[in-house]
This record gives sequence, structure tokens and C-alpha cells, in this order.
Amino acid sequence: MPTNPFGKLNTPVSRLGFGAMGLGGSFGEHDERALVDSVLHSLEKGITFIDTARNYGESERIVGLALKEWKGERPFIASKIQSKGPGNLGWGQPIPVETAFPRGWLRESTELSLRQLGVETIDLMQLHQYWPQWDRVDYWMEELLRLKDEGKIRGIGVSVPDQRHDIVLPLVQSGRIDSVQTVFHIFDPLALDCLIPICQENNVAVIARCILDEGGLTGFLQEDTVFGPDDFRKSYFDYLPRSIYIERVNRLREAFVPKYASTLAELAIKFVLHHPGVTAAISSMHVPKYADENIAAASGEPLPDDVFEEIRRHYRWVRNFYETKYWV
Repeated sequence: MPTNPFGKLNTPVSRLGFGAMGLGGSFGEHDERALVDSVLHSLEKGITFIDTARNYGESERIVGLALKEWKGERPFIASKIQSKGPGNLGWGQPIPVETAFPRGWLRESTELSLRQLGVETIDLMQLHQYWPQWDRVDYWMEELLRLKDEGKIRGIGVSVPDQRHDIVLPLVQSGRIDSVQTVFHIFDPLALDCLIPICQENNVAVIARCILDEGGLTGFLQEDTVFGPDDFRKSYFDYLPRSIYIERVNRLREAFVPKYASTLAELAIKFVLHHPGVTAAISSMHVPKYADENIAAASGEPLPDDVFEEIRRHYRWVRNFYETKYWV
């Protein structure tokens, strides 16, 4: 498994990371023992980076159970502070930082994460949402810096709401953060235009999320695909007629599979990992079969440069499927 130094923290991490959202039931219910085993399986296969969050249900607790059983070198653990903003506010539109992260809440949420994970230090603590208006006040950054000074966290990061990559550029250039997490995949490569190169220039790590477009870039979606009541993709893929999404996916398959990748998922992972400015890319690996496929893709031969550029230029399809979650 290829590795990268994690920005200014300089800790080597696997370029493919375990996205732990699936441990909290977002993609359907699974047996808890099977979920713990999925974390252990990925660690055994060379994954050294885990990304979880307070907002992911039981995810932190399940990661903690796996860490208790793991006998190897401890992986790099990233989590996120849960917003106190009501409902979906703050995800689709700005709210005051005092509403999202009131004074004292960053510490309270971090302490709870530490207990759930069963660790004394979290390698990276991220704000689970961020808006540049928040830079007008300093208390939230001061609270994070105190947690860092106390050894409760090692690094500070932010997760960018949906596809609005550029709102974080001033914070990246300020030198006050260690990482940015953002949406980045074949259909939406816009983070390559500004965010990723500017993070490179400032030695800020980039965590790419949604690299398989919530599974759509695996080719699983069909006209008759049914999602369970707790699966958030129930609204995600019905932002527009499914036939449009399926046609876009089929175009990719016909042009590049199997010539440059054995599967669509492999193509999507190779695309995201092609640029050296992507420190780590996270995908849900709560099912060992998917973990094995993703790890094999990340460890294989990279895409040729000209193929990467062709996909970047001619297959982008930027749209915000999260609008069905925020606005409908």
C-alpha cells in the first residue's frame, strides 16, 4: 500500500483510508461483530488511516472496539467534531460559528471522542463543517490549539461542506490548519483547480472523500435499485432521473474499462490517487470484499497521464446531489 506523509504532521499514512461512515449504519445495518472485523481486516491489508466522526452514529465506538483488538502498529486516527446546529443547517447554508460550535463544545465533543475511541490522543481533529465567516472570531481555533497543546489532539483540520472547495483557501494559506477534507471524484474534479495545488504549496494535507460518489462510480446503481429506510442514498441518487446517472457511468465504462482498469471502482480510485497533492482518499470499507477490491486498486499501476487528463477534462459532471438533503 503506497503511503504519504500527512502534511506538517509528517506521519506516513496509507494513501487509501478507511472511511468509517458505514460503521454507523449510513449504508444499511450490519452486525456489530462484522463491522469490527471489517476494520481489523483493512488494517491487516495495510490500511493505516481511519476517518470517523461524532456524527456517524456508533462509528467511533466500533473503531474503538477494533483498536482494542488490533495487535499491530496503531493507525492514524482522524475524527470530526459534531456540529450543534439544528437539523441540516450549517451543512447546506452558513450558520454562525457560535451556533455550530459554541464555546466549550469543541472540548466536550473531543473528550467524548477520546472515550469512545479508547485513546489518549486523536491524530487529527476536524470541524465537521466550516464557513469562512467564522474566521472573524478566534475562540474556536484557540480551543483547538489548547487541545493540541494538552496532547489530546495532534493536528487540526476542517471538512468542507459539499462541493464548495474554495471557501477554505484563506484558512489553508493562514498556516493554522493541518488538513482539509473535500469531495473529489471523477464527476467532480474541481478541487484540482485551486484547492489541491494550494494545499500542496502550504504543506496542508488533503483528504479526498466521496471518491466513489457514494457508490455510484462502482456501477451498482440500476433503475430498480431499492435503498433501505436508513440509507441516506435513498434521496441522493434520485436528485434527477436515474437513467441520466446510469448513462454517464456507462460512458466511462465503455471508454476505459477494462483497458485501463478492471472495474469502474478501480478506475475511480486510480483517478483520485493520481495527483500527488491528494494525501489520502477515503472510501467505505465496512464490507471486506469491497475493502479488498479498493486496496488492490490503490496498490496497482497508476493511470497514464494522458488518460487522467482525458477523464478530468471530458467526463466531469458537476452537480450537487446533496441539495435533496439540504433544500427539499
